[in-house]
Amino acid sequence: MLITIKQILAGENLTRVAKEVAGLVFTSGKSTAGAAAKAVKDNQQASGPEAQSLLDFVRRALDAHTLFQAAAQIMHYGPMLISRYQTGMSYGLHVDNAFMSGVRADLSFTLFLSDANSYDGGALALEQPAGRQSIKLDAGDLVLYPSTSLHEVEPVTRGERVAVVGWVQSRVLHAEAREALFDIAQVRASLSTNLSVDPIVRLTLQKAEANLIRLLS
Repeated sequence: MLITIKQILAGENLTRVAKEVAGLVFTSGKSTAGAAAKAVKDNQQASGPEAQSLLDFVRRALDAHTLFQAAAQIMHYGPMLISRYQTGMSYGLHVDNAFMSGVRADLSFTLFLSDANSYDGGALALEQPAGRQSIKLDAGDLVLYPSTSLHEVEPVTRGERVAVVGWVQSRVLHAEAREALFDIAQVRASLSTNLSVDPIVRLTLQKAEANLIRLLS
């Protein structure tokens, strides 16, 4: 399941992140690439305590976002990185490692930090069964997709693309099961605002969701 989520970061939070990113130190991103990916990776990554503090802030935003949590069914976070692509940089077609810093990579995400109109190129392109899909979102928006996908970051031809990228080990291994749980969570959320729905219906749906998580985890 591929899902885009609007405004994981917004307002003051997005302004704060953008301001702090401008002061970070960036070095070559090849140091965190696997042997095969290193040959096609040309970007930069932030390092130092300031970068880690910013990533901690982003992780708290992810923890607080119910839609992201429902889609990912997080057991563990893998590493998170702040990546930068300047004009001419790209990350060629590759697949993420099965384990990232000891965490099984079930899902990958990109949280865009640069305004989409501030740079050309730089889309995240995924090879899907239905064909190639290019994704370029507004600052603060996130895309979550299977780590098993072949994907690349297309060359930036103008400006600068900055994003947070990361990996998740889901407590629900199979994508079909995660999608079913996500659908239940969405229905439950919509019913929670409908006062005409019998409370027993909402509780029964909550029970079914909890029992499925127990069964599938």
